This record gives sequence, C-alpha cells and structure tokens, in this order.
Amino acid sequence: MPAKLVDPAQIAPALLAWYDVHARDLPWRARGGRADPYRVWLSEVMLQQTTVATVRPRFLEFVARWPSVEALAAADDAALMAAWAGLGYYARARNLLACARAVAARGGFPADEAELRALPGIGDYTAAAIAAIAFGRRAVVVDGNVERVVARLFALAEPLPAAKPLIRARADAITPRARPGDFAQAMMDLGAMLCTPRAPACALCPLAFACAARAQGAPSAYPVKPAKAAKPQRYGTAFWLERGGHVLLVRRPPKGLLGGMRALPTGPWAPTPPGLAEAPAAARWQLRAEPARHVFTHFRLDLALAVATLAEGPLDLPSPAEWWPIGALDSAGLPTVFAKAAALRREE
Repeated sequence: MPAKLVDPAQIAPALLAWYDVHARDLPWRARGGRADPYRVWLSEVMLQQTTVATVRPRFLEFVARWPSVEALAAADDAALMAAWAGLGYYARARNLLACARAVAARGGFPADEAELRALPGIGDYTAAAIAAIAFGRRAVVVDGNVERVVARLFALAEPLPAAKPLIRARADAITPRARPGDFAQAMMDLGAMLCTPRAPACALCPLAFACAARAQGAPSAYPVKPAKAAKPQRYGTAFWLERGGHVLLVRRPPKGLLGGMRALPTGPWAPTPPGLAEAPAAARWQLRAEPARHVFTHFRLDLALAVATLAEGPLDLPSPAEWWPIGALDSAGLPTVFAKAAALRREE
C-alpha cells in the first residue's frame, strides 16, 4: 500500500519545518499570534475559484474600506456588489453580506466547525479553515491544493470527484493536533509553490521522502481526473443605449446569475443568437460584428453588442434602470462579461 512508504506521523513535522522558512507572505495571515477570523473568512471566500494574485489587492481594498465584520455588516448592498465586481461568482458577495450580518448580530465568529457551517455561505472547507487558522482547532482543511498533495502522497488511483472522501480521510490521518492552522496553510503553500499541477518541484519538496507518486515516478498523474465534458455554448445580446453622454444600465434580479449587479440590458441567453429580442427600447439598433466572449462555470457565452443613440426626451425604461455617465463607467462595477461588451463600444 502506498501509505506504508512512511509513518504518517512524520509528515507534519517535516512540513511545518519547511513552512517556518518558506511560508508565503499573504495579507490575511497573522504576523505572530492568532489570525483574525474576519480576515481568514474574507480571504477564504474571495479565494474560492479565484487566484491569490487577483485576490491580494482586492482583499486589501476590502479591509481598508470595511476593516471589521461589523463594518462590512453595515455596508450598503449595492456598494458591496460594486466593490466585488470582477471577482466573479457573485453569489459569494451576497452570502458575504448575509454572513457578516449574522456574525455581527451574534457578537462574533464562533470557533466551532458546526456553528460556522450554519452561517450563510460557509461550507465544510471554509468552516474548517476558520476553525483551524483563526481558533487553533484541529480541523481537516482540504482545498484544491491539499487534494493534489494528498492524492500524490498516497498515490490515490480513484478519480475525482469520487476520491474526495478518501482524500479527506488521508488528510485527517496526517493532520496534527499541534499547530493545525499552520499545517493547513503549509499544505496549501506546498501545493501552490512546489506540488503544482504540472512539473511539480519534487527535488525541493519537504515531503518527497513520503510521496508514493514520486516513488512511482509519476507525480503529475495524480490526482486522477475524469475526462472533461464540453461546456455548452450560449448566445445573447447586450444593449448599449446612449443618450447625452450617458448609457443605460439596469440592475439584474437579486437572485440568479450575476444577481444584484449593475449591467447593460440584455435579452435571453439562448442556444442560438437571439438578435434584438427583449431590447430595452424601440430604437435603430446596430449589431456589432464581434461578440464579447466569456466562460462561466457551466457554459460559454458569446454576447453580441447592439448599439443605439437616443435624442433627449421622455422614455419608458425597464425598472430598475439608470443613466450612467459613459466617462465614469469604470465606477459602475459592471461584471466582467458586461465590461467586455462595453469595451467593444468604447474601443471604436
């Protein structure tokens, strides 16, 4: 069995010794002492499906504007959604605000994993990370980096996602009672810095002596992944309606994809191009040749841009809607897909 290569009890001391020297300098980590649960929680939510390089400056902006969970709980919904623009997966932003308000109402973050999981938007991973990193509780913290490290350490042949329970069990077996937060962060750092998806740096790895995949000579073969299914293709139209140096923006419904965000008006997103269906006003629309292309989690979207200009005068607008200064469009907090569509017009 691959697990017999080394006593699992040897893994944590070797990894923590490496971490004490090579830990990444990240703004949400403590500089001595225990980490702030607010900063741990905020960073973990931001890091879901988003890279550290992208999150670092946005995290600093958030904590400068909302330095505590109480400050974030008092934030205006629209201000929070605008500040989140570009980070994607906008349900996270709605859950962030709901969770901040729940935590502020109860007087702070709980240390218990079960109580953390009961808060809006906090799942197993985030609850474990907060419990371990912010409160020093022994918790099994498994993100994508940790999955990769554990799958290689034990050369787990079962493909993902079916292998997740076994990966968690193996991670549990090597998680120490002492310094559980540092161990969790060390595993993340190892996966991000050395045990990377391609060309892992095994010669520098502090756990090379324990790695079954390295012993096989095939670390990059793990974790085993099923073949990817092709993402379906959808088509839509975004409407750029201009008047007097302003462009029409709407607020998307509070629930659903990009919920609560400002956006250009759009018709249906369908398997075939919808043309000018559900245009926000009767106008002389001109469709631009090149669409804005964007990839969501579950589908690809080609978003055409239809452009029209109106003279001054009364106009029945979809609700809620607003005329936004074109010169200040960057401050509207448009989601990335609509920012791409707007760029097609602004680059002409």
